[in-house]
Amino acid sequence: MLGFETIGNATLIAIDGKPILATDPWISDAAYFGSWGLSYSIPPEQLNHIQECEYVWFSHGHPDHLNGDSLPALSGKKILIGDHVGGRIHKELTAQGFNVTILAERTWTRISDNIEVMCLTDYFQDSILLVKLGKRLVINLNDAVDRGWGAEVARVASQYEGNFLLKLSGYGDADMINLFDEDGERIEPWAAKKYPVGRTLIAPMRRYNARFFIPFSSFHCYRRQDSLWGEAYTTPINAYAEGFELPGSEVLPAFVRVDCETGEVTELRPPPADRSPRDPKAFGDDWSEPLDKEDRKKLVAYFKNKEVLASKLDFVRLRVGGSELTIDLNNKRSKYGVTFEVPRGSLMTAVEYEIFDDLLIGNFMKTTLHGLDSLYPWFTPIVAKYADNGRAYSKAEVLEYFTEYLRRQPKSFLLHQLENQATGLFRAMVPKDAKFYGAAKRFYYVLKGSPPPLDV
Repeated sequence: MLGFETIGNATLIAIDGKPILATDPWISDAAYFGSWGLSYSIPPEQLNHIQECEYVWFSHGHPDHLNGDSLPALSGKKILIGDHVGGRIHKELTAQGFNVTILAERTWTRISDNIEVMCLTDYFQDSILLVKLGKRLVINLNDAVDRGWGAEVARVASQYEGNFLLKLSGYGDADMINLFDEDGERIEPWAAKKYPVGRTLIAPMRRYNARFFIPFSSFHCYRRQDSLWGEAYTTPINAYAEGFELPGSEVLPAFVRVDCETGEVTELRPPPADRSPRDPKAFGDDWSEPLDKEDRKKLVAYFKNKEVLASKLDFVRLRVGGSELTIDLNNKRSKYGVTFEVPRGSLMTAVEYEIFDDLLIGNFMKTTLHGLDSLYPWFTPIVAKYADNGRAYSKAEVLEYFTEYLRRQPKSFLLHQLENQATGLFRAMVPKDAKFYGAAKRFYYVLKGSPPPLDV
């Protein structure tokens, strides 16, 4: 068979007579300091298929994609990754003894007689994979949002018919949503609206000439006792097609086997995974444990080392074990900042291994915003994307970091940045209930050269 299977959270298994490639195989039980578990178990057949693959591709460093506990089971595989600026994944996997190949950016690479892959990266340290199986194209966007690669993907996709689109979707809990205002009131996440998921799929389906959508990169549950509240915001597996109305296109089940030669689609029915609550102490977290003197020094150094953060925020405050540590970033004001209430164990692990995003996405850490509406566009990108993963800490290094992405694709990068500026200004100036908001948004999509969503 020439085709593929989807299973787990974000695992695509490409098959050319035998399993050839597995993407993002999260096959252990836990991620994000034990906060996340798989929603559905991976059946023995698909586990065997992953083991039989010659190649494994990792999209990015989040542990529901590149899972440290799953790595020992992948020993001996040929690891493929995107050309991320900073090269952290390549360096660390190579140091662990893995055979790692960096895929040439936006270039087809043949991995079997009938399978080719193309990888595209972006400045958020995400990457996507196009998989060509004979005459069919699978577009694996996983968690990535178009940050300059969308036009190229659309161009490639236009050359094929019957494309399959795989991407993160759902109500929107897969980020820091454990947010509070200064009065201690929870900031309701967008996921609470439970917006019909199918409606959000229409625009990308049209843009990428996709005939089939497969829910993907969305299958986790909350397992830690201090993050179980997040379960209320996860997306049921039967909700992905709600509101999907696009003639000639279809939302397939999340877990399928597709024969690209015959077009036959077979639903896989993995059993639900264990969802029993887990004690944070099993993952080294005791909420009463205080910071010691050396911890405080490391925390100050960690945040002050990110120079650009001081131009955007005034302070970072940490509440750990009943005490506080306030890190003054710029000695100017004290209006704009963020407070994190977090157990010592995971905090110090995140700082030592530079994986602060794992704390944010785990959603057991409580975050209070001061003078801010969100951790974007400054805190999360500067700390987790550019510094922790991109290895860009100083202002000069961040400038060099972006210059490299500009050098790679000048036109698409600049257009993306201009679009960001324009849409940000428009949203700031025009309320959504303004009479001409919808018309202006439709005009924007016309200028962009892609059809607007049906709800615009």
